[in-house]
Amino acid sequence: MKRWSFLSFASFASFASFASFASFAGIACGTTGSLAPPGKVVESLAVTSRSFPSGGQIPVDYTCDGANRSPQLTWSAPPPGTHGFAVVVEDPDAPSGTFTHWIAYDISGDARSLPEAVDLASTGGSTGLNDFKRPGYGGPCPPQLEIHRYAFRVFALDAPLRAGPEPNRDGIDAALRGHVLAAGSLVGEFSH
Repeated sequence: MKRWSFLSFASFASFASFASFASFAGIACGTTGSLAPPGKVVESLAVTSRSFPSGGQIPVDYTCDGANRSPQLTWSAPPPGTHGFAVVVEDPDAPSGTFTHWIAYDISGDARSLPEAVDLASTGGSTGLNDFKRPGYGGPCPPQLEIHRYAFRVFALDAPLRAGPEPNRDGIDAALRGHVLAAGSLVGEFSH
């Protein structure tokens, strides 16, 4: 029987951690799959924010401890054929599994950013139900003394989503299938 050495266990743990982060950080770009239209690959979008740096602390104003408003987001130029965008914000560190904080969709294909505290109607967009069971943005709100990561995921789409009124996460995931041309994410952290 082969024994696991500390080194092999550490290597496995590092790989598992990387694989978990890679799947959390967003769609694997450059791959085909059920999210891309037939015959297409999901390209990469760069996502940034003036509100917080990549991998940095999310300021309290964008959380349940502050004004609970959405941060500013910017993304790179999408591929040709982009007709709209969707944004999904999620916390994979939630005790009950991935928790969705925001679903924004049918944002104009001409958009390259969203302002802080965005009124989605001004972008042509709509909002879905977050896991707080409310429409709109619900900022980071982890249990006391826990550090959680939050991914702000942006999807470039080949068509408006037919997600129905105020879709939940399952509804938006189903609507995204076959329509994602490009994707990217910005990850920040928050703790009380």
